[in-house]
Amino acid sequence: MVVGSPTVRRRRLARKLRELRESANLTSDQATKKAGFSRGKLTRMERNEWVLPDPEDIAKLLDVYEVTDPEVREAYMALARQSRQKGWWVGYKDVLGSGAYVGLETEATTIRTVETLLIPGLLQTESYARAVIRGHGVTDEDTIVRRVEARMLRKQILARPDAPKFWAVVDEAALLKVTPDLADQLQHLLDVQRPSLRIQVLPNQLGPHAVMPGGFTILDFADDPSVVYLESSGLNTLFLEEEDDITQHELLYDYAQSAALSVDDSRDFIQGVLDSLT
Repeated sequence: MVVGSPTVRRRRLARKLRELRESANLTSDQATKKAGFSRGKLTRMERNEWVLPDPEDIAKLLDVYEVTDPEVREAYMALARQSRQKGWWVGYKDVLGSGAYVGLETEATTIRTVETLLIPGLLQTESYARAVIRGHGVTDEDTIVRRVEARMLRKQILARPDAPKFWAVVDEAALLKVTPDLADQLQHLLDVQRPSLRIQVLPNQLGPHAVMPGGFTILDFADDPSVVYLESSGLNTLFLEEEDDITQHELLYDYAQSAALSVDDSRDFIQGVLDSLT
């Protein structure tokens, strides 16, 4: 069973509340007045701009939207209660920020990622992660330790019985930045692969390609719309949820995957890079 993520629950609750209002043919202002909310509160709720949803607020909205079926009301209230729970990542807020991405990643059924300069986070070894974090200019040892710990905890989703399908397209540039003292990272890329976890390489000989401007991750869910995740710098992140954005990035991913070496050829390529370091 997939471990429930409060991040996903909050996102789902926000979407369902908006759908209820639209089904009730009420504008945001009309629903706000009926519920007795302050101006802008409902908009923030529907945009998922909340931290801990208040069950009392949800109950008021169910009244406004004339949701009277006891089972349906309880489903919404249960979703609100689950949304208030805390994931393990809350304990690493100092290095993960809000942990919004980790919360989504935890419940994804499929993860498709393109990386142009780095090995994907879920595939990083401790030594490589530490080197990358140092490379970002972090010098405080305690902070480095915390970030590496958080990254290793994230990887645990790939060891679950219900692990998400993970397919990574990695540019050759990321592999060539692996130094001899980090050769275990390349060996890990070879060892970790299985039918539900595959890696393809975009070779330099390909020349310019569709994802040169930067990498991204597409997260798919069993019961919720997909999300595209873009990481800029530091703890800043960007999530795209509009259908057009999802479609565009799925097309970019398809371009990258079709241009990349096959899975078997990619394994041979990674092995070649590893052999050149040892």
